[in-house]
Amino acid sequence: MISRAALELSIQKALNRSRGVVLSGPRQSGKSTLAQRFLSRQSPNYFDLEYPPHALRLEQPVQTLEALEGLVVIDEVQLKPGLFPLLRVLMDRTDRPGQFLLLGSASPILLSQAGESLLGRVETIDVGGFDLSEVSADQGGYTNEAAARLWLRGGFPRAYLAANDEDSMVWRGHAVASHVRLDIPQFGINIAAPAMLRFWTMLAHYHGQIWSAAPTAQSMGVSEPTIRRYLDTLTQTLMIRQLQPWHENLGKRQVKAPKIYFRDTGLLHFLMGIQSLPHLLAHPQSGASWEGFALEQVLRIAQPDQAYFWATHQGAELDLLMFKNGLRVGVEFKRADVPRVTTSMRIAMQDLKLDALYVVYPGLHRYKLADKVEAVPLWAMLPMSIDAGANSVLQQGRFADRVKRPVSIEAIDQAIAAGAVIRSKKA
Repeated sequence: MISRAALELSIQKALNRSRGVVLSGPRQSGKSTLAQRFLSRQSPNYFDLEYPPHALRLEQPVQTLEALEGLVVIDEVQLKPGLFPLLRVLMDRTDRPGQFLLLGSASPILLSQAGESLLGRVETIDVGGFDLSEVSADQGGYTNEAAARLWLRGGFPRAYLAANDEDSMVWRGHAVASHVRLDIPQFGINIAAPAMLRFWTMLAHYHGQIWSAAPTAQSMGVSEPTIRRYLDTLTQTLMIRQLQPWHENLGKRQVKAPKIYFRDTGLLHFLMGIQSLPHLLAHPQSGASWEGFALEQVLRIAQPDQAYFWATHQGAELDLLMFKNGLRVGVEFKRADVPRVTTSMRIAMQDLKLDALYVVYPGLHRYKLADKVEAVPLWAMLPMSIDAGANSVLQQGRFADRVKRPVSIEAIDQAIAAGAVIRSKKA
């Protein structure tokens, strides 16, 4: 299994400062595996509510939980929402951190209960599939093969680690079917499975585009509020990202609708019928797919304080606007061999007063495009510890010779990455 050291460290830090931690994410994203790094499944303090003997033990939750000491893990906690008021009482008995580790498939029930009953007592950590930093660390450094596999298959562990593309495709098909037929009804959401599957498939063609409910509502023969409810359901269950627009105080008409992205490109490719890398590279939506993949990786690695996109009705647009440590950093995603500065980028730099603009592309080298504008390979977003070569150069005191950029840009790099440095290869 691929190590998820950074995520484990985040969980450990949260347990050290909070009475409880909620791991929220889609099914099969690796939450249980992470929890078992902190407590054995064989421990009497470990409860999996989908396992009947464990669920039976919690039929009398007060007697069972009050008698336990140390960390308690409850998996699929959303299946028993009546536990949350009791957990609040138990957590309030002492200020001791690290009392409970709660795992749940992302759902409106889990989010509302954790946000209301346990307000101020727990931290919530989203657990998605593997990201580029994790699969690269597993390979001992970035490789094109691992990145291409992650892009094609997505990050769900069983999809990414499948023996071949066909097995991965089959698993992703079962995952989509299970989500619409079992998970969504279990979350208390009353949407017919065929309707949701049809909507999800149609949504694949909106990946990377500004959302409009009207055409989809007309195609499906339902109202726009119904379509928005479908979209919100997939967003709340962490299948879709609605990237919200940023509004600057300008004398221009700015876009107000969100952009739609699949969080996992493996599921996107299944719904589009893309089965292999050659098929993906030849597909007309290949560029949009890669840009969404790169955006998700940048957000997960950089972890900005806030993230938006920006666009005007006159045609200017910025794919990603990140706020980190008081800085404004723009990111454009271009699946091109040699990206160049566009008029839209210049307008974004001026109107948004960006501290830096990075053009992320699937290339090898980093180079300056204009003042405060640089072309940056996707791999250069990875933490330095993954690249032994970069580490050795740094230790020898020659890193500054290889990273030829102004000091101000370097400071911005450190701020947006918070430990994940954007690096450069010498051309």
